[in-house]
Order: sequence, then structure tokens, then C-alpha cells
Amino acid sequence: MQYIDQVGHKIRFRKIPQRIISLVPSQTELLYHLGLNERVIGITKFCIHPVSWQKSKTIVGGTKNIDIDKIISLSPDLVIANKEENSLEDIQKLQMLFPVYVSDITTIEDATQMIFSVGKITGSSQHAINIIDKINYQFAILEPLKYKCSAAYLIWKNPYMVAANHTFIHSILSLFGFDNVFSDLHRYPQITIDILKDQKPQFVLLSSEPYPFKEKHKIELQEALPHAKIILVNGEMFSWYGSRLIKTPKYLNKLKREIQG
Repeated sequence: MQYIDQVGHKIRFRKIPQRIISLVPSQTELLYHLGLNERVIGITKFCIHPVSWQKSKTIVGGTKNIDIDKIISLSPDLVIANKEENSLEDIQKLQMLFPVYVSDITTIEDATQMIFSVGKITGSSQHAINIIDKINYQFAILEPLKYKCSAAYLIWKNPYMVAANHTFIHSILSLFGFDNVFSDLHRYPQITIDILKDQKPQFVLLSSEPYPFKEKHKIELQEALPHAKIILVNGEMFSWYGSRLIKTPKYLNKLKREIQG
């Protein structure tokens, strides 16, 4: 069996994979919902869903600092990675040793295509189709903001970094009805408070991940941006592109009530 992943890399299998390692938190959760508990043998320390897997699966490092030797010792027949979340060097090393499916996701369509492909590769196509149907249904009934609002989405502090164009977060912001004030920039640029002030966003969204923004950070930014509404948001709902997408529209509808009153 031969498949092509989302970066155009060909991967071949003689049989359905039985020893799977996931290096991507949102795709780890997807594997759980595909019913692959018995076949997933390794995950990263950031793969926090499902919680039980942190104890029952072998931890193979972080998303950016993978323990290659530990992965080799586990002899996987499928490694699942992501172009953005894992380093190119690690991916290339693993591709020399094992079949590696690499996702590259910036839109909902990319996400559902990935879910379908992973389902097919792992012999769990019907589960994948069911998940995709639920995602599509939930987004079909999503009610975007009544009026377009400008927003900045912060993912990091010291230095400040934002989600700009060509990111999955940007796609979710757009679907929800936000105009990303950094849509003219690419990926995750560094910014300063002065640059943020100059953009005059109506809303500033502080993500819970990868940087864990808290109430104290909200207060700091509110002093610098007195005319913006600063909101702490659940980063998983904006950046996880696996089965968690089923929950995203409900979260956004709740957020809309906070924004619009």
C-alpha cells in the first residue's frame, strides 16, 4: 500500500500499521478517537489528551526535541508528524528509518483530509468518516460574529509573537468573523507592544498555549491597550486540528456571547 502525505512524501506499507508513534498532540487525540488505543505505543510529553495515555504510553520527548533513540527502540511501523510542530531535521532522520506521515494544515479542509488519510492508513476509515461528518456538521451550524471585528491573536511572550496569515489559527479566526490585524504577515512573526498599538485591534486574544497566558498578562496588556478588549482563550480550540475540532464551534459560540454581550 502506498500513500502520499500532505508534504508530498510517499510512504509505503506492507500491512496496516500496528505500532504507531504520534509526535503531534492534536493528532494523538485523533488516534484515540479512531479507536487505536492498543496500537499507539509512543507519544510526546505534550500529548495531553487522552490523559490516561501519559501513563500508559512511552513518552518520546517533546514535539521539538524528539528522542530519536527511544523511537528506534520502539520499532514503530508508522510515525505521525507535522511540518510545523516538529523539526525538519527530526522528520528527515525518521523518514530514513520508518514510514512517516507528515501533515501540513492551515485550513479546515486540510484537517479533514488529514483525518481521512490517517483513518485509511490505519484501517479505521469509518471512524474517520464519522469524525469528519461531525466536524462538518458543527461548523455548518457555527454562527459567526454579527459584525466583523479586528483582532490580534498572541501565542507567545518575551518576545511577543502572533498568529498571522497561512496558519490554522488564522483560518479559525476568519471563519469566526475576526479580521486578523496581522493578516499581511506570514506564520508567527515577532512583534512589539508598539506594533500592536499601531494596529489598533478591537480585540486581543491571549492563547492558553503554547505560552500559558494568565490573568496577570491580560492586566499588563490592558494597561498598554486601554481601548482593546483583552480575552483569555483556550488555545486548543483555535489550533488543534484533529478530532477536537468537533468541539470548536460550540466553544466559539460561547465566546461570541462574551464578545457581543
